[in-house]
Amino acid sequence: MADRTDTPRSANLLGIPETLLPDDFVDVEVAELLVDGDPREIASTHLDSPLAWAILAQDALEDGDEVAAYAYARTGYHRGLDALRRNGWRGQGPVPASHAPNRGFLRALVMLGETSRRLGDEAEHERVQDFLREADPTLLP
Repeated sequence: MADRTDTPRSANLLGIPETLLPDDFVDVEVAELLVDGDPREIASTHLDSPLAWAILAQDALEDGDEVAAYAYARTGYHRGLDALRRNGWRGQGPVPASHAPNRGFLRALVMLGETSRRLGDEAEHERVQDFLREADPTLLP
């Protein structure tokens, strides 16, 4: 039997590799456009950007429109899931926020959790918290 005492411990006990969106992922460009641009216009021309949808969710929440914020967050979340799957993600494992192209998806995920909580969908809020715990626990409150 192998001696496992020299195996390093990590939060990722299953050994699932991190998923890193490519350095040229759309959100890299969108982040630059958002510095001076209108988020609605940017989202309309970059429909596949989780970051654009996450910003729209954040803005809607700040304006008190929780339903619109939820819809925007869910759109960003699903756009992000699509991108993660295209880049090898199999439904589990780390998606680190330390990698800039991942941040739009993670921001949409955080917004989905917050809007779910505000709308009273505790089950969805808990699912998002579980997802964040696995993807990047540094994003948990």
